[in-house]
Amino acid sequence: MKKDAYLYRVKKGAKFGLIGYPIAHSQSPELFRKAYGGRYAYDLIEEADFDRAWQRFLDGYDAVNVTAPFKEPALRRADLPAPECLKIGATNLLVKTPEGVKAWNSDYLGVLELLREEGLTEGVALVVGFGGAGKAAAAATAAAGLDTVVCNRTVPAGSDVRPLDELPLLAGVADVVVYTLPLAVPQMEGVRCACLLEANYRDPQYAEGVAEKYIPGRRWLEAQARTGYPLMTGETIVTQI
Repeated sequence: MKKDAYLYRVKKGAKFGLIGYPIAHSQSPELFRKAYGGRYAYDLIEEADFDRAWQRFLDGYDAVNVTAPFKEPALRRADLPAPECLKIGATNLLVKTPEGVKAWNSDYLGVLELLREEGLTEGVALVVGFGGAGKAAAAATAAAGLDTVVCNRTVPAGSDVRPLDELPLLAGVADVVVYTLPLAVPQMEGVRCACLLEANYRDPQYAEGVAEKYIPGRRWLEAQARTGYPLMTGETIVTQI
């Protein structure tokens, strides 16, 4: 893996973890242990208060993943945000470096990797949802070369986001639909599409009957790990995820 100016090999005994709330359900510890054969500690740093979570990261960890509801405040604290973080407005990966805290977004990196693996680099993408995962997915589909449309429950003033009521029509003409909402919505009833990538890996809503090709959220999670963990450790993954 090519290293950039802020990527470095961590010291012996380095510690890693995940900050967010609630996070007891997270599969990140399992993936991290698998990726590095259990060589490093990876903890769930569960705090309802962001300032407490941030301080625990600074005091005891070399790098952390970040999940809801801390992705946006974590970016504001980072010293060296990657370009995708600034575009998305959120980070889910923080690394302490000699130059300061570096931030990446492996939601974005993971989706971009999956799209390229699947050969989805032209055509139209419909992203359903405009939260942290939705914004990352929209940035990734655009970076992959897809014309990108976003549908959401609420439409921010002055944005190009489309209301959910337009979802059935848009999904029918999209080459890939990226569904990032945690639950099913009535607008998806009867929808048929060519390809669906669903972010929800714990309780998927549309694994059957919607798409000719279904890409499960587990693959997104694994792609996040493959792209993100080397940035955290400065080492390639030793066990294929």
